[in-house]
Amino acid sequence: MTIQQMTRQRSNLLTALRAGLILWTALAASGPAWTQVSKEAHEVQTETTQANAAPTAAAPTAIPIGTVKHLGSFEVIELRRYTIQPGGREDFALYFESYFPEAFEQLGAIAFGHFFERARPDHFTWLRGFHDIDARARVNAEFYYGPLWKEHRETLNSLIVDSDDVLLLHPVSADRGVPVLPAVDVVREKAGAQGIVALQIFAVPVGGVDAFLRSAEPAFAGYRAAGARDAGVLATLDVKNNFPQLPVRSDGPYVVWLGIVPDEAALARLAALARAFAESPEARSSARAATEWVVLDPARRSRLRWLAAPHRQ
Repeated sequence: MTIQQMTRQRSNLLTALRAGLILWTALAASGPAWTQVSKEAHEVQTETTQANAAPTAAAPTAIPIGTVKHLGSFEVIELRRYTIQPGGREDFALYFESYFPEAFEQLGAIAFGHFFERARPDHFTWLRGFHDIDARARVNAEFYYGPLWKEHRETLNSLIVDSDDVLLLHPVSADRGVPVLPAVDVVREKAGAQGIVALQIFAVPVGGVDAFLRSAEPAFAGYRAAGARDAGVLATLDVKNNFPQLPVRSDGPYVVWLGIVPDEAALARLAALARAFAESPEARSSARAATEWVVLDPARRSRLRWLAAPHRQ
């Protein structure tokens, strides 16, 4: 080997050593970042494993509820039950939850939740809340005469057969309103909204709401004892429709009980109790028509859903 070759080899070796020293220093300085990457990779792997497992209600996501305190209470509630074109309900739900919930929230209203009715595969049901009756007129005017609805109304209207089955309601007391749950976290709740929502709709006599509520309270307490979470007790709001472009039913009064259960077993227990109460003398004596039992499966981004015991933020 010539002196020139030896000099070139020594230079190459020094360059390699210098590069190795620089790389080692960079890795040592970025230790926490590597640890974080490893942790995130483990979390992704764990989450993927959980997502591939069979759905279960035993471990729903714990979501902080402090993020919705600023939204306040909603004293006027619409129970809206739409008939959708055959085979179009999934598409309608996807359009609805892609465009509209945040629009209502921005205007000062709330889409409490939106659902698929089990017994009627052509029905899409949702609950909308307003702070008061004046807000209902204002928000609806701003939304339905605004740019978002104008852009999408032809698509949505082409899927709707009927949208006039609407009850205008209010909470029967300050603590019996529909809860505003946090929006579905599209990262942490990859499976979408979980649980099952149930409605029991009672047609009560004119002037008989208070008497019915007194007789029904033991039954509602039994629903809670069986594992259902209260999601509101509502009654017909007897006021003039202040946004007549959207019809509401005038055949009330009605009382509506709402509850949430985690799974089919809990639903079966609740349904048995609800059926027993509907057939009881107390319920029959104050009924103008048959009591309606409605089982609702939350759509993917429905706020109203079964959550783990929520923790405060």
